[in-house]
Amino acid sequence: MKTIDTVIFDLGGVLIDWNPRYLYRKIFKTEEEISWFLDNVCTGEWNDKQDGGRSFEEATAELVALHPTLTEPINAWYGRWQETIQGSLPGTVEILKEIKGASRHRLYALTNWSADTFPWALDNFEFLHWFEGIVVSGVEKTRKPFPDFYQILFERYGIDPTRAVFIDDNVKNIIAGNALGLHTVHFQSPEQLRRELLALGIL
Repeated sequence: MKTIDTVIFDLGGVLIDWNPRYLYRKIFKTEEEISWFLDNVCTGEWNDKQDGGRSFEEATAELVALHPTLTEPINAWYGRWQETIQGSLPGTVEILKEIKGASRHRLYALTNWSADTFPWALDNFEFLHWFEGIVVSGVEKTRKPFPDFYQILFERYGIDPTRAVFIDDNVKNIIAGNALGLHTVHFQSPEQLRRELLALGIL
């Protein structure tokens, strides 16, 4: 195996604690209601289109037209989106800090995130400035798990995927990374990530 010289982090769900349930627990009475809403209205597939560059206005109007009785919770997805974020995941941020402090690996982030809201993240999470570069789906108008999104990162920063490890909490993104030659870690917890990075000789 080639020596790993680059570590690529996903952000939401790995370093940043994002979960729409944090918001919708303030709007719906039960977890069952929330689950139905996220499975049938503001779905992952719908949100992916905004991560890929579609405007919030178009996305919201589409759903309101389909579900007029749910206008308030639909509008809340973007009107109150900051309430979907609970802060950072400290255990993972500590791992990132250790990698940066050792100065043996290049650090990048590859994130499915709207171009409209990512500046807020940059203002609110100091550790985002520890990366040498961040590639944001909403800016590039493509996203994980599409191969062209990964290729933007590789080409822009001269990354050899066979010498990089990619950390993501979404198994679809992990499968796509493997197909491109990346070493991957399917993130489940900071403790599990630490074990796998130790095994790879990164920590």
